[in-house]
Amino acid sequence: MLVWFFMEYIKTKYPNVKVKRSGHGGLGLFAEELIEKNRDIIEYVGEIITAKEADESKGKYLFELNSKFTLDGKSRTNIARYINHSCLPNAEADVIKMKIIISAKRTILSSEEITYDYGKEYFDEFIKPHGCKCGFCDGQGKIRSKK
Repeated sequence: MLVWFFMEYIKTKYPNVKVKRSGHGGLGLFAEELIEKNRDIIEYVGEIITAKEADESKGKYLFELNSKFTLDGKSRTNIARYINHSCLPNAEADVIKMKIIISAKRTILSSEEITYDYGKEYFDEFIKPHGCKCGFCDGQGKIRSKK
C-alpha cells in the first residue's frame, strides 16, 4: 500500500517523468512528454549535510551545494537520483539558493532518457574504473566522432 501511495504521489508531483529500465544497466528517469529546452524538469532533493559528513559517508548520491554543504539524495523518494550520467547530456543541474534544479539543455522527446554530466571528479572515481555506458563516448569519457 505504501509503495502504491508513493508512486501516486510521484505521478502527481512530477507527471512529466517516469522511472524505468535504462540501457545503462539499471534504472533511469525518462520523459513522459516533450520537455522544452530550458524547462525545469525536477528538483534533486535530500538531506543537507556538512562537507565533512559527505566526505566520511562515501555515498554515491551526494551533490555539492557549496564548499560547506552537500545534499545527500540517497532516499528513494528522490526520483531525480535515477538520472544517469552522459558524456553528451540533454539536461543540466544548477544550484539555486541551496536547491538543485535539473533543467533541459535541449528539447527532450517523450520516452527519451533524461541525462546529465556528473562531472569530472565523480566520473573519475565511480564511472571510469568500470567504463562509461552512456553510448556517446569510448567508455573513458572521450566523445566518439560522428561518421
